[in-house]
Amino acid sequence: MDGPHRAEGQVIKPYYQDDYVTLFLGSCLEVCDWKLADVLITDPPYGMAYVSSKTKRDRPIAGDETTEVRDQMLSMWGSDKPAAVFGTWKAPRPVSITNRLIWDKSDGTGPGMGDLNQCFGHSDEEIYLFGKWPKKDKRYGSVIRTSVGISGLATSIGHPTPKPLDIMQFLIAQAPDGVIADPFSGSGSTLVAAKALNRKAIGVELEERYCEIAAKRCSQETLAL
Repeated sequence: MDGPHRAEGQVIKPYYQDDYVTLFLGSCLEVCDWKLADVLITDPPYGMAYVSSKTKRDRPIAGDETTEVRDQMLSMWGSDKPAAVFGTWKAPRPVSITNRLIWDKSDGTGPGMGDLNQCFGHSDEEIYLFGKWPKKDKRYGSVIRTSVGISGLATSIGHPTPKPLDIMQFLIAQAPDGVIADPFSGSGSTLVAAKALNRKAIGVELEERYCEIAAKRCSQETLAL
């Protein structure tokens, strides 16, 4: 397992911190500060042993051989607390889901990836909701469409599975009040989106190369603010 390990009783200093974001380098199973948050919004390893091709060939997802890390994280969080967790029908869904959203990733650009010899492509992901998500301004349907194409995000950001900021901002805007947690921060989209909405966020990322990307994006957001 990559990343620093936390000895019992050891206090780990944040890898990056500003007025809104606190980001730790390490395993979310060991760096537990994220559990102090109020809402969980994260994109964990799906259990697909993901290794992409072309520009993303050398950037696999750590811990993605099974859903074990995801399920351990959810057990630590608790099924009664509000959470939104990205996933896929190709892997077993977590238990105690209260709702399921569909993220339509097509953006009008085509049928998506998958077996190019098959009639239908893969152009969606599931988002599992836990706990209560009370209505704020209005009720929404279960299909969410993003206005940002994802085809070039991996190359421009430097992470194999980055999430567009608009979908993260939408989820955070509808989330219950309080601090946002992302124990699989990756390139930092959740943290940047929370900051843009003036929400505090706590993130943890296992791999330093991605932690560095997330910190840089959050720092740039600081300059923008």
